[in-house]
Amino acid sequence: MFPLALATFGLLAHLWIAAPPRRCFWTGFWFGAGLFGAGASWIYVSLSEFGGMPAPLAGLATLLFCALLALFPAAAGWLQARVPASPAARACLLIPAAWTLAEWLRSWVLTGFPWLSAGYAAAGWPLQGYAPLAGVFGVSFVTLVLAGAAWQLVIQRKRLLPVALFAALVAAGALLRQVEWSVPAGEPVSVALLQGNIRQEMKFRPERYARILETYARLAEQTDARLIVLPETAVPRFYDSVAPEYLARLEAAARRNQGDLLLGVPYRSSRTDYYNSVVTLGASPRQLYHKVHLVPFGEFVPPGFAWTLRLIDIPLSDFSRGAPGQPPLAAAGQRIAVNVCYEDAFGEEISRRAPQATLLVNVSNVAWFGDSLAPAQHLQIARLRAIETGRMVLTAANTGITALIDRDGRVLDRLPQFVEGRLEASARGYSGMTPYARLRDWPVLVLALLILAAATLAARIRR
Repeated sequence: MFPLALATFGLLAHLWIAAPPRRCFWTGFWFGAGLFGAGASWIYVSLSEFGGMPAPLAGLATLLFCALLALFPAAAGWLQARVPASPAARACLLIPAAWTLAEWLRSWVLTGFPWLSAGYAAAGWPLQGYAPLAGVFGVSFVTLVLAGAAWQLVIQRKRLLPVALFAALVAAGALLRQVEWSVPAGEPVSVALLQGNIRQEMKFRPERYARILETYARLAEQTDARLIVLPETAVPRFYDSVAPEYLARLEAAARRNQGDLLLGVPYRSSRTDYYNSVVTLGASPRQLYHKVHLVPFGEFVPPGFAWTLRLIDIPLSDFSRGAPGQPPLAAAGQRIAVNVCYEDAFGEEISRRAPQATLLVNVSNVAWFGDSLAPAQHLQIARLRAIETGRMVLTAANTGITALIDRDGRVLDRLPQFVEGRLEASARGYSGMTPYARLRDWPVLVLALLILAAATLAARIRR
């Protein structure tokens, strides 16, 4: 995917280089509409097929959502066009800076949607070496710089400087990939990641409840792994409503291996507060993780939008927000930073918790999006989180993609989608902090702002 991303952004640079701000805005908007219309089309699947929204209304909602997201590339185009600069400086500095700022803003505005950042395409390529330094937005910046250099080489027929810049950035990325930012911590731990393959339309049906419980109990009892991980809301009922005998059965499966089990389950702390949670069962004391970064409309209803509940039918769509800064879970001899589904798209939030952890675990239920691009995109995101933090990432997903990812972002093993299964492997804990875990997004944001400020100042001086 990376060469395609490079060519696409090279084309965008070509369209923006000499165009006025208004044209750049609309070019950016339509570019973004295509990017998100194709890349986030699974929103329609969740609303129409599983959310009960009429198809025309789901289509309209998806179009409006993609149009809102397209405003960020549009703003990047307008911003870079407002600053006078030479074609070379615009292609290799201003456009990367403006695009990176727009991506970062998109990860924050209205709780954020950092999906489809340019840097994700670099997983498995030399440029991923920049991720432990500056995160996915830093990789996006370098990707756009390379696209600008490619534009100069192909369109302007300049060879020396573009080729030198291209080669230097790729070589530096390849060298950075060889740096070991973290060190092994303790002994490897045997893990079993369970994929129940419960179809979303069946998940919350009362008549299917017993079969769902039996599926996960059977998968857990058939492994001798020390760490057993179940997906998000694997048990589709509040924890305090689950039969104690069933919880004891899961706990016995973990204790038999002198280990622990991570159970995804809704957790009710009071009559009004309930969470999308992970509970530990087994040899270690019981611990809880409550999801912090909730999905608007899917997991909580923003103020003033209660009327939307009449349009969609999503069970458990008004979770409470977990407390920020929850400590890692001590389980199976590891310190595990758990994140639930969509949370792993927020690299800065993951990096805040990673230094205290030896292992990252993501539990998901991507069945909401059917056989779409979402599961593959989610796996790509998890690969970047591993690279940014220098930690292995374990992903347990209801219908897939369940996978084991090493600290360099390589997918060591995975289960096929839409099959019931158990991924058994050996996982290694790591300690140590990458530069990104220390500084997070600040360096690349400051760099982007400095580029725009310096270009603006230089233009004023020339006047």
